[in-house]
Amino acid sequence: MNLQGIVAVSGKPGLWRALAQNKSGYILESLDAQKTKLIANLSTAKIAALNEITLFGIDEDIRLKDVFERMKTAANIPDAKTDGKQLRTFFREAAPDHDEEKVYASDMKKVIGWFGILKDLPLFTEADPGEPVAEEAAVAKEPAKPVAEPASAKEEAPAKPRAKKPAAKKA
Repeated sequence: MNLQGIVAVSGKPGLWRALAQNKSGYILESLDAQKTKLIANLSTAKIAALNEITLFGIDEDIRLKDVFERMKTAANIPDAKTDGKQLRTFFREAAPDHDEEKVYASDMKKVIGWFGILKDLPLFTEADPGEPVAEEAAVAKEPAKPVAEPASAKEEAPAKPRAKKPAAKKA
């Protein structure tokens, strides 16, 4: 799952794709059908990247990406507008180690809403560029063999002579 460039903006519903950055903030595009553009000012808007969001866990924090992976395989995902008890029951499956005192119903509704937006997008099934693909992971488990550098690569290039500065004119 590739969540690179997907952000949530405080005060704005839905999820956004970061298109570009300018000196005052980010240029964002909504992930819904309308493709609304937004310039989020860094000094006023709080932007959270989905690949960096975690949920409170009992022992350690749980990455949102891991929760989404478990939600993919879940049989029935409740609607984001259902009551807190049903959401809590579902979250015990999707994130079994979450801290029930710190993860509120509003947090669970937000995660389920985000999952509803992302599940139909192609980025949800493509591999994360930061993680190896299954074939690459198998190769990565094998110990790396040291490769000898050719002798010419070890030699340093000769230093270039410095250009002379022109003499200052006298007045």
